[in-house]
Amino acid sequence: MMDEELRKKLMEVLKDKRLLEVMKHLRKANVDYGKSIMLNTKIPIQEVVELLDRLERLGLIERVHGATLKNTEAKFKLSKEVHKHHTYYTLTREGDHLLRQLDEKELIKAYIDLVKNDQFALDILKIADEVNADHALTYSKLLHKPLEEITHKLEELERMGLLEEAQAKIIKFRERRSKPKKETRTHHKYYGLSRIGELVVRELKRQGVIPK
Repeated sequence: MMDEELRKKLMEVLKDKRLLEVMKHLRKANVDYGKSIMLNTKIPIQEVVELLDRLERLGLIERVHGATLKNTEAKFKLSKEVHKHHTYYTLTREGDHLLRQLDEKELIKAYIDLVKNDQFALDILKIADEVNADHALTYSKLLHKPLEEITHKLEELERMGLLEEAQAKIIKFRERRSKPKKETRTHHKYYGLSRIGELVVRELKRQGVIPK
């Protein structure tokens, strides 16, 4: 069972799924630096630097001190010993503890705590569950809200990892339920529930937060 202080930090991490990606990479690598993290996570270097700073402020990662590292410490390094030309990071005890306790059930619970009092987010998740995949204009029409406002919220939920961009160039009718045509080419960015988003919505329905 995760204690309250650690759960608060988890909820901060879940506001940006890239934070969790960096933490998971550091768990595999043990010790690593910005450019290597960029190459392994595909997150741009400037964003990696910002994410590392945020995780360090949360106390979930820390800088590694010393002039050299052994490859037993930095698992993504090939040579037996390397001189440190970069700033290296590793998980703190608290960061490692967070990941060890983060099973699917705990993840869903934390996401629900993040969105259960945000009616706008709940409305979008409900629509995403109904239409499966669609662009911002459809969400705007269905929720009767300005496109700019809708787009901002869609991007926020995507950043959290609850929504994702539909990757297919052509979305079949069964995948986009609000479209009358049998298939439609994706000239816009289409948003749908991610796998974890589907699980969160399922639990929100079970709890009666979102109507079935």
